[in-house]
Amino acid sequence: MTTTETVLLIVLSVFLAIFLGLAIAAAVAAIKLLREAKKVVVKAENVVDTVESAAGMVKNASGPIATLRVLKNLIDLIARKK
Repeated sequence: MTTTETVLLIVLSVFLAIFLGLAIAAAVAAIKLLREAKKVVVKAENVVDTVESAAGMVKNASGPIATLRVLKNLIDLIARKK
């Protein structure tokens, strides 16, 4: 091998080692980011479930509340006429 080939081999080997190190660091960072994203998604799902449950309770209670409002309005009308 000539000197030029040897220098080229060394330069390419150094760049390959640097690239490999950066790729490993990027993969580790991506895995950490995905784990954190998974935690956020789980928390968001819990919030959505809670809000959905609360909305269902309000929906179920809205019928009786509306009936009571109508009765209250009728009682108010009767009380005003007397």
